[in-house]
Amino acid sequence: MNAPGNNQMIAPKIQKQLVNACAVETTNIILADLGDRWFTLLLDEARDCSVKEQMAVVIRYVNKHGEVIERFMAVVHVATTTVACLKEAIDSLFAKYGLSVARLRGQGYDGASNMSGEFNGLKSLIMKENPYALYVHCFAHQLQLVVVAVAQANQYVCDFMWIVGSIVNTSASSCKRADKLRQLEHDRKVKLLERGEISSGRGLNQETSLARPGDTRWGSHHSTLCRIEQMWPSVIEVIDIILQEMDSRFSETTTDLLIYMSCLDPRNSFSRFDVQKLVRLAHFYEDDFSWNERMLVEQELETYIDDVRSDERFEDISDLGALAKKMIETMKNRVFPLVYPMIELALLLPVATATVERVFSATNIVKTDLRNKIEDEWMNDSLVVYIEKDVFNTTDNESILQRFQNMES
Repeated sequence: MNAPGNNQMIAPKIQKQLVNACAVETTNIILADLGDRWFTLLLDEARDCSVKEQMAVVIRYVNKHGEVIERFMAVVHVATTTVACLKEAIDSLFAKYGLSVARLRGQGYDGASNMSGEFNGLKSLIMKENPYALYVHCFAHQLQLVVVAVAQANQYVCDFMWIVGSIVNTSASSCKRADKLRQLEHDRKVKLLERGEISSGRGLNQETSLARPGDTRWGSHHSTLCRIEQMWPSVIEVIDIILQEMDSRFSETTTDLLIYMSCLDPRNSFSRFDVQKLVRLAHFYEDDFSWNERMLVEQELETYIDDVRSDERFEDISDLGALAKKMIETMKNRVFPLVYPMIELALLLPVATATVERVFSATNIVKTDLRNKIEDEWMNDSLVVYIEKDVFNTTDNESILQRFQNMES
């Protein structure tokens, strides 16, 4: 109160330094947890509200407890989306955080040519430095592309979707029509509730609808089945289109990896276990399994499967992540030092890029139209603390204050 000039906590410079100290300490905790383990690189790019191209960077790894972890590292402003610019940004980020390309065991991007190009894409440049950084196109994106391609190949589906789009546009393009539609739907539900044809639940939204059973309803099911039977040759021809699209979207390498790694699936008492396929998996990563280890892995796999099938602690394991944690808990990762790295490598495969895409949702919260001039470094620091709040909550206040004081000095 006697020295108001010293109370500078509301000064922009002080705010930025505090946020930076928090972000740096949060990132250091993440890097310490990563250690020298293998990791996968997940990337995506998008424009923010100020029309600046931003690249979100996330790493995926398996921690010492056998848990799959995905952590946001940074959002980097890139001047262009050329391969050279993206690669330069990645190299700078790796140098800043002491990450090694040699420890990369996976890459997960979308299907854009600058990212996944076979010859000049970012994934190809990285694989030239490290051939074991295998690229996996987001499976969710690939399946969506398959559905779109199949739908476009069917004229009836195209016509139907065009009609649906026209209905939506007609209803939503006018505020008056949209309000009228909402009022009509409200009135309809009120009538259905009064007749007892639907039941109301908690909250503002109707979650379930209980229609009265009737002969016409069962008759419609019967009619549909009869039509499917009559049109079976045409149904088969749609199926053929789907298979063709699946073959074109999923590369042979990716498919083989999925087949081999599915053999580690613990469900139904490890029913998918196949020694020979898992031996071939070890040959995918020759740098991680020496020649002697590749010769011994078959024997260890046979011992491993007998051991876990007879161990009641593994009876209720239903997914690969739970298997990894159980291996750590029971110390079987030390008993089977060649099998556990296979489980880790399987968990590192980036089957989806949802974490990266959620970064841009957070970006829209931090950087809005009213705050569209926020600096790149301040936005990045704010995002690190906001997205990785669970890590930030474990940081020591003293370390943050010490870093902040060093900035002032």
